[in-house]
Amino acid sequence: MSQPTTRPRPTGHPGYSETLPRVPESARTARRLVRAALSAWGLDDLADDSVLIISELVANAVQHARRNSIRVVVERLTPHTVRVAVADFCCDRPEPSPPTTDAEDGRGLFLVTTLATNWGTDERRWGKVVWAELEGHG
Repeated sequence: MSQPTTRPRPTGHPGYSETLPRVPESARTARRLVRAALSAWGLDDLADDSVLIISELVANAVQHARRNSIRVVVERLTPHTVRVAVADFCCDRPEPSPPTTDAEDGRGLFLVTTLATNWGTDERRWGKVVWAELEGHG
């Protein structure tokens, strides 16, 4: 397994990223990475929602992407705004569907929409990056 990397961003704040195997267990590692980044930035008030969102984004990538790896990224866009993202090698855009009471899955993007300030998908030549932004109470 690769080690997390830290790189300066144009905003002057670091970002954290890690390439993980495309397996359900990677959600745990992604949650730890998100918590570590938010703790380092003093944004612990965003931790619970951020780890839930990253878990959902990883679960979607594990279920729908191709190849054997995904990339998890945590960026600090402003002093009180973070972006969590998952990059994968599938060009299909995620489509939220309304949750039903009897469905065992399908609530992930509904939760992301509910918890995030903003979310979206950036298409890449090799696949896509699905991201969500959260704002703290500064």
